[in-house]
Amino acid sequence: MAVPVTASAEPARRVSARHFVRLKLRVMGNNFRGQGWRIALFVGGVLVGLWFAAGGFLLLAAPGFAGEPRYALMTAAFGGGLLVLGWLLLPLVFFGVDETLDPARFALLPLSRRTLVGGLFAAAMVSVPVLAMLVATTGLVVTAGALGGWPAGLAAVVGVLAGLLLCVAASRAVTSAFATMLRSRRVRDLAAVLLAVVAALLGPLQIVVLAALQDADWDRLAGVAGVVGWTPFGAPWTVGVDVAEGRAWAVPVKLLITAVAIGVLLWWWSRSLESAMVGAAGATPTKTRRAPAGGAVAQLFPKVLGWAGRDRFGALVARECRYWWRDARRRANLITIAVVGVFVPVMVNLGGPGFAASEQGVEFTGDSSPVLVSLSMLFVGVLASVTLANQFGFDGSAYAANVVAGVPGRLELRARMAAFSVYVVPMLGVVSVVIAVVLGEPGWIGVAAGALLAAYGAGLAINGYLSVLGAYSLPETSNPFAMNTGAGMAKSLLTLLSMVVSTAAAVPMVVAAALLGDAWLWLALPLGAAYGVGAALLGSYLAGDVLDRRQPELLATVTPRR
Repeated sequence: MAVPVTASAEPARRVSARHFVRLKLRVMGNNFRGQGWRIALFVGGVLVGLWFAAGGFLLLAAPGFAGEPRYALMTAAFGGGLLVLGWLLLPLVFFGVDETLDPARFALLPLSRRTLVGGLFAAAMVSVPVLAMLVATTGLVVTAGALGGWPAGLAAVVGVLAGLLLCVAASRAVTSAFATMLRSRRVRDLAAVLLAVVAALLGPLQIVVLAALQDADWDRLAGVAGVVGWTPFGAPWTVGVDVAEGRAWAVPVKLLITAVAIGVLLWWWSRSLESAMVGAAGATPTKTRRAPAGGAVAQLFPKVLGWAGRDRFGALVARECRYWWRDARRRANLITIAVVGVFVPVMVNLGGPGFAASEQGVEFTGDSSPVLVSLSMLFVGVLASVTLANQFGFDGSAYAANVVAGVPGRLELRARMAAFSVYVVPMLGVVSVVIAVVLGEPGWIGVAAGALLAAYGAGLAINGYLSVLGAYSLPETSNPFAMNTGAGMAKSLLTLLSMVVSTAAAVPMVVAAALLGDAWLWLALPLGAAYGVGAALLGSYLAGDVLDRRQPELLATVTPRR
């Protein structure tokens, strides 16, 4: 990567990975200084991570305690593969990635690409998720040692460390590449469609897997585990079992496969990282457009907002609509909503014991109901609205414009809810129709839509409060999945709190579906829509007063610290 500076490149040769690690620890310490809530969240994150790590350790060590080499291979291959997939997908959908060291900060320094990628990679290893995963995967070492003695245990240690490097490299490469892709408007629509298709396939895939497990052939599964063990998903995790079963020759081959995969991922990351630093991905030729008939003011309003008045409320809605469409971080959340909206209803209504394998294939043997549909739609509506739990964090220091302009809190929240709903409500409508058609019950469209709108409106109300009282800053970076140190735990807790309270607020829709019977098929849509709209308006009214009093504090909270 060529860096246009005149300074001598000699100092860059003395920069090593340990300097990046020390820099990250220093930045983390500065972020925690005087921020008691961040320290508490960080400690809480460590405890939660260790709790999950302990559970993973017991699961991975169980075959060794039981003395079952066949189950040890399946546990290592399938469990390790799930870990790699988790590191690939979870940062995109839920947690984000810790970018305490923003790559863009190094753009003007005389650092080679190899030095920068190596240093950032080493710094990424210093995190709570990496520590938790290291503790969990130690269970593979216990299993290998119990089955094959210290040589197998030693091979498992090397494999676990290689697998850990693979997971971190995969996570950073995918999030960086997807961030670059989201900044390109030419491919963002394709990305959204592809993600929605992948999410739609998860439900049917789960059905097929559950049906197959009812009459599982464990010998065949062991064969599949052996195949997975020769892929990058399972290669590093199965080397200890190979030594225990007398296949020591496979260890160098599998470690070579893992090393090649890590090298390819780091190369991929370096390419997208350079693009993020110089901003090449977002550079597109400017096209000259003729001004619309309404003049400059009309040009600020998207066509979809023809109904909005040309007043302060309409201007705020138009601004937020453009932000949701153009900001990579917000677009990433919209794509997540599309993924969840497809996956959750399929999983709840079509998954589980209601399906069985037959000679003709997989058949539906269970019965869904308006209550079950309402329950699944309730979760979809709640998850759709949880994005606004930190809506002011998206603005960052730009929120100062609203503070200076003296925008009333109620007007601010209503405008933000309306702009977000322009994109989300059509998604919810599509989900309602699709789930009713898939279930073969077109008459349940109103039930699904009513529960969705009620849960979504209740979620808007709850998240209006949370966004004012529990906001946190987001890093100023081109990566939409980046999080500050400790913010990942804050996001998780805020999301959990929002979901619990919003679900409780929308439970009356499920109760009504259980009590009213067939009458609910006709009442669900109008009552659900009225419930949702009323909840959203009430939430904006009450939270707006709190926002008026907390505008300066809110601005200070969401402004990123240098």
